[in-house]
Amino acid sequence: MRDNRGLALLGVLVGLVLISVPWLGSDAWAFVAPTASANGLLGPLVRAANGDWDLGIVRAPALLAGVLAAVLAIVLPRREPARRVLLIVATVGVVLALLVPATLLQVGLRDGTAPWFHTNDAAYQVELAGQRILDGHNPYGATYVGTGLERFYSLDGTPVIDGRVETVALEHLAYFPGLPVLGAVSAALPGPLGDIRVLMLLFALALLPAALLLPGALELRLAAGALLAANPLMIRSTWFGILDAPVLLALVLAFALSLRGRWGWAGALVALALVQKQYAFVAIPFLGVAAWQAGGGAALKRAGAWLVGVTALFTLPFLVWGPGAFLDDTIVYGTSAYRIVGYGLSGILVDLDVVVRDGSYPFVLIALVTWLPLTLLLVRRQLRDPAPWRAALGFALSFLVLAWVARYFQTSGFVYPLVGLIIAATIALAPTLRSNDREAL
Repeated sequence: MRDNRGLALLGVLVGLVLISVPWLGSDAWAFVAPTASANGLLGPLVRAANGDWDLGIVRAPALLAGVLAAVLAIVLPRREPARRVLLIVATVGVVLALLVPATLLQVGLRDGTAPWFHTNDAAYQVELAGQRILDGHNPYGATYVGTGLERFYSLDGTPVIDGRVETVALEHLAYFPGLPVLGAVSAALPGPLGDIRVLMLLFALALLPAALLLPGALELRLAAGALLAANPLMIRSTWFGILDAPVLLALVLAFALSLRGRWGWAGALVALALVQKQYAFVAIPFLGVAAWQAGGGAALKRAGAWLVGVTALFTLPFLVWGPGAFLDDTIVYGTSAYRIVGYGLSGILVDLDVVVRDGSYPFVLIALVTWLPLTLLLVRRQLRDPAPWRAALGFALSFLVLAWVARYFQTSGFVYPLVGLIIAATIALAPTLRSNDREAL
């Protein structure tokens, strides 16, 4: 049975490589940028790529890691602990090969050109917001014209503030306080390490050890960790500059610690996710039901107290600093000013000429008649059947429906329901594998 589990893990690793490599590094921003100079900490990597976005540099290490994992499947020893060590090394190696080269090359190219090249506008604005915090200025209610962000939107480094492209973000910061605080941490780091994608890379890599807190055999948890950290959506978000990794890490840890009855930690971690991206609230009802089933009112109150406390710790300082600016940027602008983008219901209604892409969209009404009833049904089923995997499954399904009816949702956001499904599947498979082990004995 252990041999089968080891081969299954290696099959997952090879499969990740086969799925990811053909698309790894594709669909980058089409910057008209000068050739990057090879200097600083990442200079050797930039030099190897000839100062450009070289897909060979990005994909070759991942393919090599996949080949080595396939070879290991042939020669995997039966005896412990060598077998376990080799499986851990193979998992870590594949995850590193899929995540690190692309992210560091993007960071190095940016460091060798200008801060408005080889990055994403969201990542760039969060870095600038973090620098404002370090300088003692409120990141909300501020103009970002003149910071360099206006040079991003032209894609060639010329400042664009005359409406030629969409530049509404220059006057608003739509992100909740957790991300600007991370931006401040990033801005305090020297040289290319100040690129927030370095932090995103570390958070993404941390998903692998976080999966070890889930139940089940080591091979199952390693496979879950590899899928969490290095699925194609996570890979792209890390090098591209989409700021999901710390949110996902907090949610994975919250679900894992809830299984151990650490309800205070679970509540605090959901709050850490919530103060970065507000749609992490979808996890609250399902973890709340799990807390009630496991520990009654005491567990629910403990989780709720930590949830409220940590959320207040991050949000109250900015509310006091400038309540109007904070609410206008994050609530008013953050929920209504974006153009309708996505493949869900809002996009369908645009195609049918029911709504216009730049007009109003009745999200609240639609959510009340679609997402809310489904979520209540999922909660009801969880109350009837307290299987430990139901909380993560409920989160995944509820989030997927919310994404489908949302006004603005990029495909990168589908990593959230994917992570929920991975957690649910891991929890559900753990007792099955233990039962099979006993039968084999």
